[in-house]
Amino acid sequence: MTSTCPGCRNGEELRFEFSMAFQPIIDARQGKVWGYEALVRGLAGEGAATILAQVSEKQRYRFDQACRVKAIGLASRLFPAGHGLKLSINFLPNAVYEPAACLRATLAAARKSAFPHADIMFEFTENEAIRDTAHLRAIIGEYRRQGFTTAIDDFGAGHAGLGLLADFQPDLIKLDMHLIRGIGTSRARQIIIAGVMQIARDLAITVLAEGIETEAEFVMLKAAGVHLFQGYWFAKPAFEALPAIPAFATSRRSLAG
Repeated sequence: MTSTCPGCRNGEELRFEFSMAFQPIIDARQGKVWGYEALVRGLAGEGAATILAQVSEKQRYRFDQACRVKAIGLASRLFPAGHGLKLSINFLPNAVYEPAACLRATLAAARKSAFPHADIMFEFTENEAIRDTAHLRAIIGEYRRQGFTTAIDDFGAGHAGLGLLADFQPDLIKLDMHLIRGIGTSRARQIIIAGVMQIARDLAITVLAEGIETEAEFVMLKAAGVHLFQGYWFAKPAFEALPAIPAFATSRRSLAG
């Protein structure tokens, strides 16, 4: 199967090292941590942009694969035993050549760490334009066949809009923070969020609000029907660690109420 995958044959080796930070995803309905997103960082904690700027076109495949392996390896050590937590990993659709072949490293890492497939979620990452919709459909189909959860990241920004949702119905969509910021005083944003929530209900898709920075944003979105949340109001990403969640610890009753 390797011969069918150009990335396996021709991808350049990475000339830099990196690691991951973890940011919690909160289930307000259950009043507990639902999972963690793995976010690329430099070895000294540098932001993702610093690392992504070093990735050449010919390194995209190897970088995508290395991110998955790194995230699973770290999570398997950090997550408590019998955790049932989701590990959310960003992936680059245009770096996946042949879905089954390109999953081999992921499957091997999960098997080595005894990390259940059902606890791994893959996000279409960072506003990347989809070059081949049929190919992405094949990727999603293979990931679901293997038991992984799928998600559209940054929904409502860039390429991650209604057109993408019409073509692909993932398990989950993550509302972009631009839709969330200022929602308390923006009638337009409130109407748009209400519409997205109705669409998600009709398509049986879970909604996660990311980029939450204030209690007011959390309260309004929770009232709109969102129950999964992520953002600095809960916790900033922690480098190679699971962060404390002050807002969750001090407001557990309101979160679950």
